[in-house]
Amino acid sequence: MTVRDRRLHAFRSDLADKRLEGEVEAARFVTGRPARIAVPVADVRREPRPDSGIDTQFLFGDDVTVFDEAADFAWVQGARDGYVGYVAASALAGRDHAPTHLVSVPRTFLYPGPDLRFPRGEALSMGSALTVTGTAETRGTTYALLPSGEAVIVGHLARIGENAADYVTVAEQFENTPYLWGGVSGFGIDCSGLVQLAMRMTGRDVLRDSDMQANGLGEPLDPGADYSGLRRGDLVFWKGHVAVMLDADIMIHANGHTMQVSREGLREAVQRIGYLYGGPTGFRRP
Repeated sequence: MTVRDRRLHAFRSDLADKRLEGEVEAARFVTGRPARIAVPVADVRREPRPDSGIDTQFLFGDDVTVFDEAADFAWVQGARDGYVGYVAASALAGRDHAPTHLVSVPRTFLYPGPDLRFPRGEALSMGSALTVTGTAETRGTTYALLPSGEAVIVGHLARIGENAADYVTVAEQFENTPYLWGGVSGFGIDCSGLVQLAMRMTGRDVLRDSDMQANGLGEPLDPGADYSGLRRGDLVFWKGHVAVMLDADIMIHANGHTMQVSREGLREAVQRIGYLYGGPTGFRRP
């Protein structure tokens, strides 16, 4: 049997994705059913327990395939990045409407109607997918209307396919966002989540974890011993960590040192990180 990464392939000893039949061992193979994330942020856990750590997150409007549902958890695989894990069953809904827009600012509010003076509802992160059915204007502010009757500021949305030009500019919008292990939203984000979400807004879906990105995102790069070959947009990898170069000297990354997304000089970071974790393990140009 071929060795499969359990983060990207849905298989357990008792149950597996029908598409993996003949490739993995399982007591039963099933065809998953389609569903969609219906909460602002759904934590994706390694085990179906509330005390299990978070591996990643799915955002409002993300499509998933459900392979199993028991008690309060569903075992799912994300459509965009293939990540497999357990989410709260209450986070799922049907795919009733095709998404038309993505939230294009770090965070925005849902309102019960087209008026910013209404009590706010949920907050949504950049990358959340919404279905816009129309617009309305109140006191000069234009709102996008959703099938639920809720509204969001139209200037906080981008039509799907209208992509940002530069993923680094997107990443810079998250400066000072709190660091969250497994986070991939404007409410909390980790190093590889920052890369993934920023690239998503340019129309490019990439794998989730830093080791996956280090193994296949863009092309390998040799910047030289003094790092002089680096430029804006290049990625610097350490074991379990990734940073985005803003220019030849400064990088931005979600990190546990400052516990937020912050800028840092590359050479200073190499010295600081090396004390505990060693030097960079690779460089890539997306």
